[in-house]
Amino acid sequence: MKETIYLLTGAAGFLGNNISHKLVSEGKKVRALVLKGDPAVKYVPSEAEVVFGDLTDLNSLKAFFDVPENHEVIVIHCASLVTTSPEPSPKVYDVNVTGTQNIVDLCVAKQVKKLVHVSSTGAIFEEPHGQVIREPELFYPDQVVGYYAKTKAIATQYVLDAVRNKGLDASIVYPSGIAGPNDSAFGPLVRFVIRYCRGEIRVGVDGSFNAVDVRDLSDGIIACTEQGRRGEGYILSNEMVPMRKMFDLISEASGAGRVETILTPEQMQAMSQGSMVESEGGSNLEALKFEIYNLTRNNQFSSEKAKRELGFHTRPFEETIADTVAWLRSEGEI
Repeated sequence: MKETIYLLTGAAGFLGNNISHKLVSEGKKVRALVLKGDPAVKYVPSEAEVVFGDLTDLNSLKAFFDVPENHEVIVIHCASLVTTSPEPSPKVYDVNVTGTQNIVDLCVAKQVKKLVHVSSTGAIFEEPHGQVIREPELFYPDQVVGYYAKTKAIATQYVLDAVRNKGLDASIVYPSGIAGPNDSAFGPLVRFVIRYCRGEIRVGVDGSFNAVDVRDLSDGIIACTEQGRRGEGYILSNEMVPMRKMFDLISEASGAGRVETILTPEQMQAMSQGSMVESEGGSNLEALKFEIYNLTRNNQFSSEKAKRELGFHTRPFEETIADTVAWLRSEGEI
């Protein structure tokens, strides 16, 4: 009987780190791809084998895929470069599109047992408010908002094309936002909580969040490696949380004063200093518009398919926020 090895990209990131720890806790053999020089390599569990490589450099990935013949290979591709900027970026394209193409091509060449590709709900065409968004069959990069979403749509279609045309056994997962403790990279939601607790957020926009706990997301992805059907996609999301409820949850967990003022998107755009999320490009009108879009778009996703086929479930969002606040306190951030 062949031994199974899990090849995990993005292993030093928030999601990849949680997946790797979960796998090794179950006694699984894990090989972790980490970009050379990434200080976050220290968070990869010691039980995992670390291989340094670059998604955009096909030659550097050969050692990652060089597995003894007596092994079955399962690949979890969760590495990506996230941007909140709406502007095109060659680096984002190279990592998210070219990097995925390289992983897929090697999966085909090596005849791996399974690939689970981590996409994003942002890559899915947005239905009007009031309609529930479900897993698509095709992707339209020109019809999604934001450059990150466009690159994820292109990459996901490439995966599905390889399933249909090259015999690849792959499944797709579509996380909504990702939340939870131990986010050493301080992603958007963690930064939001920090700023709220420090009193730096004075107003909110009439919108919503949809963020899945990273621990539940990791469980869903691992379940997909075994139960995900070939060529199928699974939305892994949570309940849609209105902005006012989000303020309540953070205040209850942290003791921070509750922000009372909720503005319309138009009012918020007129108050650039009230930006909800710090953007990597600094404070500018286009970045602000994109941030407001993410909070006011249709965030109603259905995870019924994942619940039915993968056994996916989510903990109460109150627990996620409480655990995040407790972790930030332990880190001295709030």
